[in-house]
Amino acid sequence: MDQGILNAQRKHHVRLCILGGARGEGRPGISAHRTEVPIMTSRSRTIALAFLSLAALLAVLLAALLLLQSNPLHQHWRQSYDPVGFWPLSTALAAAPVVVLLGLMAVIRLKAHVAALAGLATALIVAIAAFQMPARLAFSAAIDGAGYGLFPICWIVLPVIFLYQLTLATGRFEALKRSLVGITPDSRLQLLLIAFAFGAFFEGASGFGTPVAVCVAILVSLGFKPLHAAGLSLIANTAPVAFGSLGIPMIALHGVTGLDLLALTRMTAVLLAPFCFLVPFWLIATFAGLRAMLEVWPALLVASVTYTTAVLLMALFNGPWLVDIVASTATLVALVVFFRFWRPRRILSPDGREIAAFALESRREAPGVRETFKAWLPWLTLTVVIFAWGTQQFAHLADTVSLHFTVRGLDHAVERIPPVVAHATLEPAVFNLNWLAATGTGSLVAAVLAGLLMGLGPRALGACFLRTLFTIRFTVLTIAAMLAVGYVTRFCGLDATLGLAFARTGPLYPFFGAFIGWLGTASTGSDTSSNVLFGSLQQTTALSLGLPPVLMCATNSSAGIMGKMIAAPSVVVASTAAGSYGQEGSILRYVLLHSLALASLMGLWVLLLAHLPSLVAHLLHF
Repeated sequence: MDQGILNAQRKHHVRLCILGGARGEGRPGISAHRTEVPIMTSRSRTIALAFLSLAALLAVLLAALLLLQSNPLHQHWRQSYDPVGFWPLSTALAAAPVVVLLGLMAVIRLKAHVAALAGLATALIVAIAAFQMPARLAFSAAIDGAGYGLFPICWIVLPVIFLYQLTLATGRFEALKRSLVGITPDSRLQLLLIAFAFGAFFEGASGFGTPVAVCVAILVSLGFKPLHAAGLSLIANTAPVAFGSLGIPMIALHGVTGLDLLALTRMTAVLLAPFCFLVPFWLIATFAGLRAMLEVWPALLVASVTYTTAVLLMALFNGPWLVDIVASTATLVALVVFFRFWRPRRILSPDGREIAAFALESRREAPGVRETFKAWLPWLTLTVVIFAWGTQQFAHLADTVSLHFTVRGLDHAVERIPPVVAHATLEPAVFNLNWLAATGTGSLVAAVLAGLLMGLGPRALGACFLRTLFTIRFTVLTIAAMLAVGYVTRFCGLDATLGLAFARTGPLYPFFGAFIGWLGTASTGSDTSSNVLFGSLQQTTALSLGLPPVLMCATNSSAGIMGKMIAAPSVVVASTAAGSYGQEGSILRYVLLHSLALASLMGLWVLLLAHLPSLVAHLLHF
């Protein structure tokens, strides 16, 4: 009988996922026949809207293809970083798209997709009217950016949300909550375990939006407020970013500067070490306050020391590839073991209230080994698959079936000039459709596999996937528009104009150079992109000022991670995972001061190291 009841409940949950929930269920006096009518009506409306959305998307794609196909093959346009002949005004114009985008979200509180479209319109107007970029090039850059927003960024978000919906439909998320409470019932320690340690693992294995999407979903299920879950996950996702995706930001920085990869890795680890130690304390103080943070200082010390030590050892002696994975795994193990022998004097719930002793005992009913394994099975599946997907052996194999498309009329049509680069360089524009190697594909395989292991059939999986796709439709539009803004600013040279303004600060350049990296990541949503954009500028400026190039190039990546939390794509991923799309302005206001404060501290740390060149030299030749 018990098994039959469980099977019936499972079918009911899946049916809710497929149909969107029954209306009128359980209300007296309403027959079963009458309750089916609104369900079918809602389902029909959802299907109709889905088809309309698909038709609109196809129309936009067709228009984009027509534009690219009609582009002349041989165009050439040279960037100008002071088009009006007065650099403060040129800088103000270059900042306009970012100011409009973030201002509309944080101050006017418009929905993210509206703000993103307004920011895109502003970027196109500034590029064409003020910076004299040919209109075809500007629109082609926007199309290239929107394509990157759809793949791989949205392709990462979709499978993670899909997996989350599957665990809700099968009741596994409730079991996960009981399992986490069994490890530690205290919300501060749950936050440390999930957002900091578990998130760092996903950053190291896959990067992009995966750690934020996964951690936000888990925290919300534990009872954290959606705003807190989103903001705190963004704050936690700082320290591991520079070595994310198996070290790709470092590899990209090495590629554009030609500096020694191990030297860059070591310098970045030295710059990040104080922040690896600080972030756990900062995270819990932000969530619960200073007094509540001090109550759990032993656990925070364990996490900080373990993570920082592992980062330094891996970076100093191995390289950038496994820094995050080793450090996060060591931290997870250390915390779980520590929690078996220690717990804080007070136990706090996610809303900050103290849990009474009798309530605590009822919550600490430890689930059995079998129930715990079943609760973690979907996320263990995701972890194993993502780790396998990120290995070099699989990546090389998967890349053999990748497709590469040059963006007609944009590839090598835009010339970046000194001092942004050492020598005049034509900007490539190649769309990499690595459909098999992409993290999103691995996540989708993991989600489907987990769904089958949880007892769901192909029909239920397909229906839940389509519903998830429809649910994130505005997120897809937002991310595509935001990446279009980033690509227009990159190809037009708006980002370089802003970077050159910081480079004019002379002796204070080590401090403001940190904000160049911060700006790059905040505007593009990627520490890797920031390194590609500003790595050469940092190197050239450092040489002209007599500063160690390795220090300033590593600063670009190390400070860039502080901008990740306010990057518009990151904020949208967090809001979507929290189920609070439309609240991006609130999330942005929640994390903005933290981002600026951490970037300022990084700038001060770099300024200090810039005046200790012998120490920098010693660290690089350790």
